Amino acid sequence: MTADAALPLLARGAPRRPCEVHDVALLDLDGVLYVGPDAVPGAAPALEEARGAGMRLGFVTNNAARTPQEVADHLTELGIGAAAEDVITSSQAAATVVAERFGAGAAVLPVGGPGVAAALQAAGLRVVERAEDSPVAVVQGYGRDVGWTQLAEAVVAVRAGATHVATNTDATIPSPRGVLPGNGALVGVVSTVTGQAPVVTGKPDPAMHAECVRRTAARTPLVVGDRLDTDIEGGLRVGAPTLLVFSGVTTPAVLLAAGPQARPDLVAADVAGVNRVHPAVQPEGDGWRCGRWTAVAGDDGLRLSQDGAGPDDGPDDGPEDDGFDGLRALCVAHWAAHPDDSAAPAVTAGGGAEVAGTLSRWGLAES
Repeated sequence: MTADAALPLLARGAPRRPCEVHDVALLDLDGVLYVGPDAVPGAAPALEEARGAGMRLGFVTNNAARTPQEVADHLTELGIGAAAEDVITSSQAAATVVAERFGAGAAVLPVGGPGVAAALQAAGLRVVERAEDSPVAVVQGYGRDVGWTQLAEAVVAVRAGATHVATNTDATIPSPRGVLPGNGALVGVVSTVTGQAPVVTGKPDPAMHAECVRRTAARTPLVVGDRLDTDIEGGLRVGAPTLLVFSGVTTPAVLLAAGPQARPDLVAADVAGVNRVHPAVQPEGDGWRCGRWTAVAGDDGLRLSQDGAGPDDGPDDGPEDDGFDGLRALCVAHWAAHPDDSAAPAVTAGGGAEVAGTLSRWGLAES
C-alpha cells in the first residue's frame, strides 16, 4: 500500500477537475439534480459544462415511483438532457432480481408508484393486484399515493409466503418543505407487521451502479450523491470514487460522524463540484490542514482553527476555499484518529468569531 493510499479518503482531494478525470458520472437524482419537482439551482449548467469536458452522465435513482422514460422527460424539462436508456431505477433492479429468482411469468404484487409495475412487466413478470392472486413476491417501492390498502395487501401476501422485496429502504426523501417519509418508512410498516426482513435491491447494493457501469461502458466512473448510506456506501461497494453533495439530506455534522463504509472521496456544495479542483488535506504538526484551516484531534474531541493567510498563501497553495475547507480538515483529522469508528465527536473553535460561526453554520456548535 502506498503512503497516499493509506490516507483517509477525503485527504487526497482532486488536483484535476473530476469531469476531466472520470469518463462517466453516476448521478443520484433526488437531492442532487432536483428537490421535489424543482431543479437544484445551477445543476443544469454544471452538467452541461461537465459534458463539454467529455464526461458522460448516467442517472441512478432509488426512487421507484416513475419509469425511466418519465425520469428522462422530467430531467429534460429541467434542462438536463437525458434519454430513458441513461436512467437506472431501483424498480428495474428489483424486477431483475425477482425474474432471476422466480422466472418469467411469475405473479408479483407491486406496491408503489407506476414505475414499479412498469418495471415488473418489462422484465416479463405478471402483475397482480391482490394477495388472493397468490403472488410469489411483493415488490415495494416509493409512491406518493401508497396508503393503507396497498400496505394491507402486501402484509397479507407476505404472511401467506410471498417474498418481500424492497426497492430501497431510504427512510427519508428531500422536499422543498423539508425532509419527508421515504420508501423505507413504509417498508418498515410491512416488515414490522409480518416479522419478515425484506430483500433490498436498491443502493447501496452494488447492482444498480454496476448495471449503469455496464450500460455506459465506464472505465473510470464517479458516483455523485447526497446520501451516505446509499450513494456513498454504494459507490464504495462497487469500487468507484465518490462525491458527496450537500444539496440534499446529508449535513456536515452527519458527514463528520460517518463510519468507514460511508466516507466519500470528495465533497462539494452541489453537483458543480464535478467541475472544480478539490484541495488536499495535509498533515501539519499534530493536526491536518486544508487551506487556511487546521483541525487537531485530541482526547476531548476536535479543535478547529483558522490562520490569516489568504487562500493562495497557505502551505498547500490549493484552490480557493469553497466554504468547506474547514470541514475537510475536521473530517480527515477525525477519520485518521478513528478509522473504524462512527461516533460524533465534540468540536471546539480555536479562537475567532469566524471559526465559531462556521461551526454553528455546519451544525457543529461548540459543546
